[in-house]
Amino acid sequence: MSFTAGALRGGPERRGVVDHRLARRMIVNQVKLGRLGREYVCDAHPELIRAARNVGTVTSTPCPICDEADLRLVTYVFGARLPAHGRCVSTAKEMRQLGARPDELTAYVVEACVECRWHHLLRVLPVGARS
Repeated sequence: MSFTAGALRGGPERRGVVDHRLARRMIVNQVKLGRLGREYVCDAHPELIRAARNVGTVTSTPCPICDEADLRLVTYVFGARLPAHGRCVSTAKEMRQLGARPDELTAYVVEACVECRWHHLLRVLPVGARS
């Protein structure tokens, strides 16, 4: 395997999941140590909070910043023949339908707290064509 940009990205035949939990842990630790203020991490866009409140999947994980509410997961899918702003997926059935499409799509799973507006990209995963 060569170390070209294409090889590092994995190429279309090797699309995979990108997990961002280590970055999340580092940010949460920086907030708890007082090195990073809450105002820098609790700044979710109002549309993300609206989606989290109305169609997000409630988890049993408490918010790592405020501990007042359980986090909610919101999934956005981007790709060909989808709106430029992506599509917010709210059901497993809808995700299966997108997964059956011949296009290569990418899903972004974001966790959000509806109380303090903490948010973090958890993972990026392939959907559709060759996932």
